[in-house]
Amino acid sequence: MERFLLLAPALILFTTIVVTLVVFAGLSAAGRTPRLSSVKHNQLFGAFFGRYIAWLLGPIERALLGRVSPNAVTTVSLLMCALTGVAAALGKLPAAVWLYAFAGILDVLDGRLARLQNKQTASGALFDSVSDRWGELFALTGYAWYLHDSPWMLAAVLVLGSSMMVSYTRARAESLNIKLTGGVMQRAERVTLCALGTLIAAWCNVDADSAATVTTIVGGTLLLCGVASTATALGRWVHAFRELSKRDHEALAAQPADDSAPHPLQAPLSAQPITSSHAYKASSAITGA
Repeated sequence: MERFLLLAPALILFTTIVVTLVVFAGLSAAGRTPRLSSVKHNQLFGAFFGRYIAWLLGPIERALLGRVSPNAVTTVSLLMCALTGVAAALGKLPAAVWLYAFAGILDVLDGRLARLQNKQTASGALFDSVSDRWGELFALTGYAWYLHDSPWMLAAVLVLGSSMMVSYTRARAESLNIKLTGGVMQRAERVTLCALGTLIAAWCNVDADSAATVTTIVGGTLLLCGVASTATALGRWVHAFRELSKRDHEALAAQPADDSAPHPLQAPLSAQPITSSHAYKASSAITGA
């Protein structure tokens, strides 16, 4: 009974997801899939789960439309990620489960509200992206502190660094006009995996006989998340590099065959006029901005 009382919020959320997923699958199988708009999905979960999440969040969306701004939802999600880190650091794993789960739900909801209200702005996109990075930093730092007496802390460091590289690689590639959306371990997958692993660990932590496995469960979950995130970041890096290399070769091949005039990409730096724009780009390349 103590186990169920401690995990009640997380178990209610998990049960709701399972039941509604079965209902949605039944409707889809019967050819009565609900009509949905502005549905996005990622590589791992696929279009079916993308539609399911949109359908599940439909009542909440309708209640918030026109009443709450997407930025307000993003702010609450960020706060819940920070509280997740605090809960994890203090060993309050049941609280960490539902806090991180609801933070992930709100992270999906803010983007959908922005699209449905036609409020997709550059400032909102920046606020959402940066908030996501801070949110993961807060939450994963809490997990790292929880594991600081164990070698498993390195797993928390791995997932923290690799998750940042997944996002940075995409942002840097998109600044060079390469669109990257693939990968099996993006933010939604990381939140889902960490929350599920924490739920299992919290369940075991209630029983004295299985409490010794809690650190291993949390650390193993983070290790799996970190390895998959690293693979995603490296895959994106290779894909973007190949695309850019292809464009570079095409640009060189399109130049007139004049050996007396070096190509701008091959000209020495001193031969190129230095402007404020060039200075900014050189600085960005050096710092990796």
